[in-house]
Amino acid sequence: MDLNLLLSLEALLTERSVTRAAERMSVGQPAMSASLARLRKHFNDPLLVREGRGLALSPLGESLLDPVRTAVGSVEAALERTPVFDPAADRRTFTIIASDYVLVVLLRKLIAVLATEAPGVQLTVAPIGSDFADQLRRKRADLVIVPTEVVDPDFHFPGTHLMTDRYVLIADRNYTDLPEVISIEEFAALPYAAYVVAPIKPVIERQLDTLGIARKIAVGTQSFVAAPFLLRDTRLVSLVHEKLARELEGPAQLRIIEPPVDLPPLHEKLFWHPRHTSDPAHRWLRNRIIELARTLHLKGE
Repeated sequence: MDLNLLLSLEALLTERSVTRAAERMSVGQPAMSASLARLRKHFNDPLLVREGRGLALSPLGESLLDPVRTAVGSVEAALERTPVFDPAADRRTFTIIASDYVLVVLLRKLIAVLATEAPGVQLTVAPIGSDFADQLRRKRADLVIVPTEVVDPDFHFPGTHLMTDRYVLIADRNYTDLPEVISIEEFAALPYAAYVVAPIKPVIERQLDTLGIARKIAVGTQSFVAAPFLLRDTRLVSLVHEKLARELEGPAQLRIIEPPVDLPPLHEKLFWHPRHTSDPAHRWLRNRIIELARTLHLKGE
């Protein structure tokens, strides 16, 4: 098996489509079909089998997916690796998939660091979509920062814990009639600003659904950061990450109180493709993000 055939195998297993694998490898569909035929002969296995209108991996194909990705990633990293990275002089562009909550609480601080330590490094921050795993798998993103609570068990990428957060109830600072402690029934009766219309249901809404807590949704937004600013001069309440609430407490004129029920904490984790594990530039950027995350603490931590 030559290297090109190994790359074709990785593309076929990842895309589960001869057409998409051919597009990814920039070859014609007949050439990719020929590669699949050679691979099937080599492994004495179909690798891809018809399932409905699409293709699915055979059991052997499933077992090959991770080791083949690791092998291809190691080869690519070895070929592309530069011996050193000088943040003060080198130019690089990185794409990070993260929520606007992470952008404001953490990555905003990273941008300030890059301005002084690595002026040649450019960041593109993309929102989290339902395809964030594919974006990382297809190397269209360098890093992904997502809650572990939304990661599927088959999401096998190297990663490291960044930070833990919890949820608090927020309201307009002038909403003085709101008691310091509210019951679940009182919460359910209040007009609620929710994070909705997203490809991935947010962790807080999942938790409330699991607990069977009703919400009187008065407004929905696709932005975690926008929700606190919608409460001004209203009787709206919302449940948001405490780190975000503390960050926006002044600008959004917020009142922060305890939620009506104890909610499980949120765990944000940083993931990357295996091919980037040893890359000096990626390692430098990951370390700076990890260092900045360690400076973010909740009150009492």
